[in-house]
Amino acid sequence: MYAAVTVTLSRDEMERRRLEAAEDLQKGTTQARVARKFGVSRTTASRWYRTLEGHGMERLRKRKAPGRPSRLSSSQMAEVREMFAGGPRAFGFETDRWTTARLAKAIEARFAIRYDPDHVGRLMHRLGLRPKTAPAPTAETPCGIYPAPDAGIQMHV
Repeated sequence: MYAAVTVTLSRDEMERRRLEAAEDLQKGTTQARVARKFGVSRTTASRWYRTLEGHGMERLRKRKAPGRPSRLSSSQMAEVREMFAGGPRAFGFETDRWTTARLAKAIEARFAIRYDPDHVGRLMHRLGLRPKTAPAPTAETPCGIYPAPDAGIQMHV
């Protein structure tokens, strides 16, 4: 047996793969052979074929990603990165530790845009601002600070 290899492709790479597969399908290559060549299921190759036949090559191109657009512009996101680098004391907090709740308050004060602290954690991750190791707990609300899975937390069923 062969082991399955998981490969993560960018949206551009996925588009390139679909378009190359479409060219093969137009040349008469079977769907099964296209599926093997590009490392996809036969169902995916069949879907590409139906899309190609019904709507043409343009329909296989990447489209705008779904989802709600960010409420912060790209320049504001850059400012959030600068705010983070400036430290929480610059925003009136007593210690030098950023939490998601603190950064949410700073973003709201600066841009009048309210984010839930959980979402601020995702913004921090996207901007590369999340620490690699878990920070030490503080007396402040631990919003956005997550203990290790086996850190003495007991689950009762």
